[in-house]
Amino acid sequence: MNPDIYCQEKTANSGSSFYYSFRFLPKLQRRAITALYAFCREVDDVVDECNDEAIARTKLNWWRSEIASLYAGKPQHPVTHALLPLLDEFNLAEEYLMEIIDGMEMDLDYHSYPSFKDLSLYCYRVASVVGLLAAEIFGYKDRMTQRYAHDLGMAFQLTNILRDVREDAERGRVYIPADELKQFGVSIQDLHRPITSDAVKALFQHQASRAREYYQKAYNNLPEQDRYNQRTGLMMAEIYSSLLAEIEDDGFRVLEHKIKLTPLRKLWLAWTVARREKKRYTKYLQAK
Repeated sequence: MNPDIYCQEKTANSGSSFYYSFRFLPKLQRRAITALYAFCREVDDVVDECNDEAIARTKLNWWRSEIASLYAGKPQHPVTHALLPLLDEFNLAEEYLMEIIDGMEMDLDYHSYPSFKDLSLYCYRVASVVGLLAAEIFGYKDRMTQRYAHDLGMAFQLTNILRDVREDAERGRVYIPADELKQFGVSIQDLHRPITSDAVKALFQHQASRAREYYQKAYNNLPEQDRYNQRTGLMMAEIYSSLLAEIEDDGFRVLEHKIKLTPLRKLWLAWTVARREKKRYTKYLQAK
């Protein structure tokens, strides 16, 4: 199979909100971000779909060697074949791809995190690093855009954690810090029950507030001159923050049912942001 088609199918079949934002990119950038996301899906699937920890670690080590082979110009996998010609076009650091693998391996090493400080490293590796690579693909001039990308990745991951809290608990993984569970009087066993008690609701409100803070920090850190280039990230932010709003409006009943946006709504949100940012960029150019 053609490597680019392989990555497109991997991304589309994931059902990710990111897919709807990618569609608005120019062809070369769309190829690059799709290949990057396909890589993330591949290594994430190793941990999620492999029941034998030893085999999962072996597969992740294979991916480490495959990334080294990619940067040596000798890829074997369809995803790395897709990435190879893009290395000359975009500043995709090898160490960042290795960080993503390290982040996925943390799911084998840790089943819970004592505090948010401990959780932050995980979020950085599996989400902020992806944001930093995406920012390179989209293009920027001001280094503050890197801070924006970091914070937006954190916001996305914290939103995912809240959305998937029961599903993750059933897999034996708890991404809500242990000290905060204790602070709000919620046990790990409570996360397995389809009951939204006042304590659970207060705990989840706290998680949502933290995510909101990261969204706001990201927006504040994005320089005006880079907004239009980074519009795909803003489309993703609109989709993810809308999902967070749905969770909030539903009373944080994520233990009772899965909350998600329809594909049509995701596409509508992405289109709305694309249109808004184009108008804003036109005004920015006129004011220069």
